[in-house]
Amino acid sequence: MKELKGAAVSAGIAIGKAYLFVGEETPDIPRFSIKKQQVEDEWQRFLQAAKSVSGVMQAQFQRDQTKSNKEQAAIIKAHIMMLEDVDFHEQLKAQLEKELQNIEWTLWSLSRKMTAKLLAAADAYLRERAVDIADVSRQLLFKLLDVKQQSLAELTEDVIVVSHDLLPSQTFGMNRTHVKALIMDAGSETSHTAIIARSFEIPAVLGLSDCTKLINSGDIIIVDGNSGKVFLHPNEETLEKYKSELVAFEKNFLEGFTQIDLPSETLDGTRFCFRANIELPPETGKALKFGAEGIGLFRSEFLFLSSGQSAEEEKQYIAYKQAIKLANGFPVKIRTCDLGGDKVNPDYFQNTEKNPLLGWRAIRFSLSMKELFKAQLRAILRAAAHGKAEIIFPLISCVEEFDEALLLLEEAKNECKKLGLAIDSKIKTGVMLEVPSAVLSADVLAKKADFFSIGTNDLVQYTLAADRGNEKVNYLTRGIQPAVLKLIKMSIDAAHNAGIPVAMCGEMAGKSRWTALLAGLGLDEFSMSASTIPEVKRVLRSVKLEDCKELARASLLCSRSSEIDTLLDEFHARFNIKTMN
Repeated sequence: MKELKGAAVSAGIAIGKAYLFVGEETPDIPRFSIKKQQVEDEWQRFLQAAKSVSGVMQAQFQRDQTKSNKEQAAIIKAHIMMLEDVDFHEQLKAQLEKELQNIEWTLWSLSRKMTAKLLAAADAYLRERAVDIADVSRQLLFKLLDVKQQSLAELTEDVIVVSHDLLPSQTFGMNRTHVKALIMDAGSETSHTAIIARSFEIPAVLGLSDCTKLINSGDIIIVDGNSGKVFLHPNEETLEKYKSELVAFEKNFLEGFTQIDLPSETLDGTRFCFRANIELPPETGKALKFGAEGIGLFRSEFLFLSSGQSAEEEKQYIAYKQAIKLANGFPVKIRTCDLGGDKVNPDYFQNTEKNPLLGWRAIRFSLSMKELFKAQLRAILRAAAHGKAEIIFPLISCVEEFDEALLLLEEAKNECKKLGLAIDSKIKTGVMLEVPSAVLSADVLAKKADFFSIGTNDLVQYTLAADRGNEKVNYLTRGIQPAVLKLIKMSIDAAHNAGIPVAMCGEMAGKSRWTALLAGLGLDEFSMSASTIPEVKRVLRSVKLEDCKELARASLLCSRSSEIDTLLDEFHARFNIKTMN
């Protein structure tokens, strides 16, 4: 038996036969010169290929919309928009006319330039966006070269798919009836494969590095999407253990859904708030179906990452208003754009920074692009007139940044009033605590903010100096490090001392293993992927707050992450709590 360890990105357990899916590489791209009078013919070939690929995507989009596969539909929609993007077409045609090479080579060349820039990004989200460009370009090339693509649609038996990586288009077409789990060499919690696996509600472990070298088709494997473990050729003892785990998991999963409409409270009646993190406005409706009491984090970057100008104020206003109306009276917390480093809109970022994670990003970018920032603030203020909205400022590292953001917000309010626009002039504003310096200044920030939101993904990264997208150092992020735990406690105490609530919107909030500990630390609001809400609520409803506080007090005395893990194991065993992630 061999045990592999990766990133647990979608909860669940699967036992079965491996199916090694290597997929086909992009075929050899021919390169030859063309004459000026041939440019139009080559361009028409591209347009025909684009129309054909777009038709396939549109059909898939309609099927997923009908089946309420919102996350997958959103990804396909993004691919359709990319395929039809005017700026992309202009860049491609300009290069075709300038270099006078055949359209396949021109497309491949431009795609490589665009993906290389994004793959160099320190930000994991941007590296995943490179996959979108590569995937769309690849489908166009297969169409232009008239090459049939291999797919996972033809599976005839239940399997666990083992791959180095999967493109979104490959995942969309797979036979969902027979794919029981996914494991990959590459990938992270923010990858499309992770998003789709959670949408399909199948276990997934990514970032395994070399699973495709170790596993052959037909091998019996166990996938534990709760812990990130994969067992190759499991022994009888491990097999029996996980068969029991699978039965318990399915029972807990179903039990979680029976509690969607029940109050989010502990056994002794202490109430907590559960909200959802979303990327796109339509996700709001699905979040409410999972029991979310609004949106704890609406990431607005999708409006700023097109290849041309960022979204106009009116377009932003429409998007925010859609989410707010779908929230049915629950609040929607909109994070101002977290752009920067290599998370780029090419119109605003011309130079590559040496260390983007420590550079010009998030609130720093917004404060230096005041008109762009105020346009976003005006759009949020106007949309807030249609329901409840709040503003989160990301990556605040010092009090001066928050002061300046609030000043610009007042300017945006005055500009709206002069134009006679309806706004929420008393909109609440919060600070996202993502860097240690903000936590150390939390007592001062709390006097100016209406709420705090702890972004644990970046807080862990900056506290431990460990890139969360780097699999070589992800051992530092598998548990809760004592230093991070103390910073979380400092944040909560500072908020409560000032009489304001504190939320958590990082991945940690959606891990049911840590629910009782976070409740014991005093967290008021949990914000997470919508599909994880039932599980976290189930755990919370099975504990008493005083027991959670006892766990938190003991954990804060620990000097090692392993000691905290032991306390968690003992706590869950003591109260017979089964966690799924």
